[in-house]
Amino acid sequence: MNNVILLIGITLMYSTPLVFGALGGVVSERSGVTNIGIEGMMVVGALAAAAGSYFTGSPWMGFLIAGICGALVALLHAVASISFAADQTVSGVAINLLAPGLALFACRSFFDGGATSPIVTKLPKIFGDTWMQGTPWANLNVNVTTVIALVLTAVVWFVLYKTKWGLRVRAVGEHPAAADTLGISVSKTRYACVLCSGMLAGFGGASVTIAIISQFTQTAICGQGFIALAAVIFGKWKPFGAYGACMLFGATQALTIILGGGSFPIPSTILSMLPYVMTIIVLILFVGKSVAPKADGVPYIKGSR
Repeated sequence: MNNVILLIGITLMYSTPLVFGALGGVVSERSGVTNIGIEGMMVVGALAAAAGSYFTGSPWMGFLIAGICGALVALLHAVASISFAADQTVSGVAINLLAPGLALFACRSFFDGGATSPIVTKLPKIFGDTWMQGTPWANLNVNVTTVIALVLTAVVWFVLYKTKWGLRVRAVGEHPAAADTLGISVSKTRYACVLCSGMLAGFGGASVTIAIISQFTQTAICGQGFIALAAVIFGKWKPFGAYGACMLFGATQALTIILGGGSFPIPSTILSMLPYVMTIIVLILFVGKSVAPKADGVPYIKGSR
């Protein structure tokens, strides 16, 4: 029983950053903008959350600042891919290359040349707090960010599928020329979605540094953005589908930790590969079966068909 609860708790903990990143990918790509820069935006969000929490004394302020900084980085991607019709993949890769260096430079500037931030206060837990000590449920260890991620998944689903604005987003992602003729501003809609994507990715980075490890390090975000993009594909560009895929990847990470701490004779180097191997397997099996929005990754030029 204890091991099952521990497995669930670790799964929820490690899947939460992926959920935020995957939701960002869903929102952006539903509008027709491929956002490979999720990883870089999460890195900036991770640093912003730790620094914001340290200087303000409030992890909630750090969480909010992380979302703002993630959106600011996403603005660069939006300008390049929407206003200048640049290759969206190249723009995203550039952000992934730029963001870690920018975050490290900022970290050294903020913290007297240090490559890591000081330990900061974590966001509160929902389960696993002191009042549960001595019971099996203490291993559940669910942070408030896990609940926020679930709520935002429902909100994104509702907005995309139950509101007029969501219909416009999906129309822009499928047939931008037709949406344009109906008076829908393709560029404004895409800008809003890309900025929202960056904000969510920033929250994802924050959920690592102020909910899991309580400080920023150079390896705090290590491939989570790319795994989140795989979850978008596996989840067929749907919020709850992406959420389920993130749970699968989180469970793989949890299994890695549990096996690594047990008596199984499995080398740690092999175990650390499991989440990434699972990502590759999922992409191989499902990338050809999942159908992306028709205009995903295609810059829109007004008047084109």
